[in-house]
Amino acid sequence: MKLKDKVAIITGGAGGIGSGMALAMAKEGAKVVIVDVNEDKGRETEKALRAYSDSMFINGDITNKASIKGIVDDVVSTYGRLDILVNNAHVSKQVPIVETTDEVMALSFNTGFYPTFYFMQECYPHLKAAKGKVINFASGAGLSGMVNQASYAAAKEAIRGLSRVAANEWGADGINVNLISPIALTPGVEQWKQAFPEAYQEMVDKIPLKKMGAPEQDIGRVAVFLASSDSDYMTGQTLMVDGGSIMLR
Repeated sequence: MKLKDKVAIITGGAGGIGSGMALAMAKEGAKVVIVDVNEDKGRETEKALRAYSDSMFINGDITNKASIKGIVDDVVSTYGRLDILVNNAHVSKQVPIVETTDEVMALSFNTGFYPTFYFMQECYPHLKAAKGKVINFASGAGLSGMVNQASYAAAKEAIRGLSRVAANEWGADGINVNLISPIALTPGVEQWKQAFPEAYQEMVDKIPLKKMGAPEQDIGRVAVFLASSDSDYMTGQTLMVDGGSIMLR
């Protein structure tokens, strides 16, 4: 029960890595609030979480700054505190740089970078009071410069820059800010695997550990570590939870 009675917000928490982290935290005693636009999947995940803790689903539009303030206010009003913020949600399109329009770039920043930024701003006073934790998300797309990922890589690297600044600014407040850069077998990746089995196997073969991560057991357990007191002396770090795919030297 590493997170007993802690309160966490996880954006994009209805499925995939988001729900994996939510389940991992709920099993460690956290009261988890998942924020997502998928009502059906959100309610399904909420039910699963409630088998372990007093958790809830909020159907919220995180592209709207006013909506984000309302979400944070609702969480603090319901539970009386906020200890953990996980900015997981992000949508983007894969196109070459020369085909990356303003709309494509805006989609990535408006669903990834800006929600991360606004949630951090709104949650700051509550995280300061709790000496809490922020977990943001990086990506190998930005770290290695994956082709056709200009908008996603740019937003993810912007999030990394923001996180490092926050780690410096908020360290004195007792707030830890770290990032996870994951590879996991999410439902979306599973669909891609079924449609393009050879491409999927080629990708797995390039992973030193020769497998895709599990959203709950692999990514979720690292999120629990970063959300718990076990990581109290870590901040500003990017943890590569990717089976060794990107080994920075």
